[in-house]
Amino acid sequence: MDNKKLFFNFLLERTWLLTERWYENLNKDLEGVYSTNNPKEIKILKEQNHLFHEKFVNIFNNSDEEYLKSFDDFINIVIDDSAHQQTPLTVIIGEFFRQQYLYKELLEEFIELYPNQLTGKQIITYYNDIITTINDVILRFSSRYIKQAEARLLAHQELIGELSVPIIELVNKTAVLPLVGEIDTKRAKIMLEQSLSQCMAKNIDHLYIDLSGVPVVDTMVAQQLFQMIETLKLIGVSSSLSGVRPSIAQTSVQLGLDFAGVDTHSTISQAMRKHNNF
Repeated sequence: MDNKKLFFNFLLERTWLLTERWYENLNKDLEGVYSTNNPKEIKILKEQNHLFHEKFVNIFNNSDEEYLKSFDDFINIVIDDSAHQQTPLTVIIGEFFRQQYLYKELLEEFIELYPNQLTGKQIITYYNDIITTINDVILRFSSRYIKQAEARLLAHQELIGELSVPIIELVNKTAVLPLVGEIDTKRAKIMLEQSLSQCMAKNIDHLYIDLSGVPVVDTMVAQQLFQMIETLKLIGVSSSLSGVRPSIAQTSVQLGLDFAGVDTHSTISQAMRKHNNF
């Protein structure tokens, strides 16, 4: 048996030993998943670590160009794990680096067990292979982790955006859209999309748009409001604006936006009384 195959078998027989040593020396005060005292979560954590070692030892068995791709299922399992999602990336990377020392210890044990088996050059090569591969796995994991985190953040932002455009169905095919807080470009786009889709889904004929909770209506907001009202007309939905302050009217005039044909009111109650809905 050649030296590399011998070392591979030596490591393969000790993958669970690597996991137990890792967990035994784990700093349990770390943030996130590593601080858990839940036996079930600890078991899952160890199984994930063991899967890493099962794949890692193969650098001494089959280190071709496809080798790093073999880590993808391990990476996906860890990234999809909710406990790891609550753990800072820097902390996870720190645990990856700790694996280097575990393999260094086993390399030293192998040398003691087989004192004349490896040359000095082979020892350096094996150790460099360990360091290089762990670094490559870290880069692969970090890239996936960041992309997944960005995707989750985007999904959360979209959900928040949708919730920030709450079209509340009333009676007689009417609904109210109470806008609260600042409106930026992204929220204005969501506002337009959601108002159209929800009005169509709820079969709304008339939408009350209340601006009482909007602190500032600038050029962009006024333009978006005008566009939303005009677009709603195209699908047969008429609109009423309430909470229209003098500053809003002044901004509209300066922009040359013609709200003359828009039903405007100072309060939402006035708008609803006019339409005899309440």
